[in-house]
Amino acid sequence: MKDSLKDFVDQHREGFDDRLPRETSWRKIEDNLAGRSVPLWNSVHVWRVAAILLFGATSYLFLSQKYIKSNRTEEAQLQGEFVDLESFYSIQLLEKKELITRFQSETELNEDEVTQNLQKLEAMYQVLKMEMQNRPSQDVKDALVLNLLVRMDLLNQQLKKLDKRDENNKVETSNS
Repeated sequence: MKDSLKDFVDQHREGFDDRLPRETSWRKIEDNLAGRSVPLWNSVHVWRVAAILLFGATSYLFLSQKYIKSNRTEEAQLQGEFVDLESFYSIQLLEKKELITRFQSETELNEDEVTQNLQKLEAMYQVLKMEMQNRPSQDVKDALVLNLLVRMDLLNQQLKKLDKRDENNKVETSNS
């Protein structure tokens, strides 16, 4: 095949050489060879930069979505753990409050300081609980649990005081 093409070109060379290309065609060829005017969109550098930017943006979006999903699951887990703790401590606190109420009604004692402290702790607890709903975190959960434990301790101390008073009253009545 090459031989037939070569033979054809050799036989008709004079027919190919009789015409010259236009002057503008030669200028375009010279400009491209000299590198004077390469269109911006045909530049390899521009396409490389665009590919790098696209890769960076895609990576950022992918990683940020993964981070957001992990935060949401972590928040849900914290709230779930707290619900279990809250229900346990709430039952304990109610039982102790009922005991103190019964004890105080039997002995006709009124402990205003303890009641005020419990009310303050309950108010702080409500604020912390709202914070847990809005922005759950381990610190808020720990503060809520600490509040519950402090209230539990306060009620236990009150029960001990009432129990001691009751014992003292029994000893006094048995001595009389």
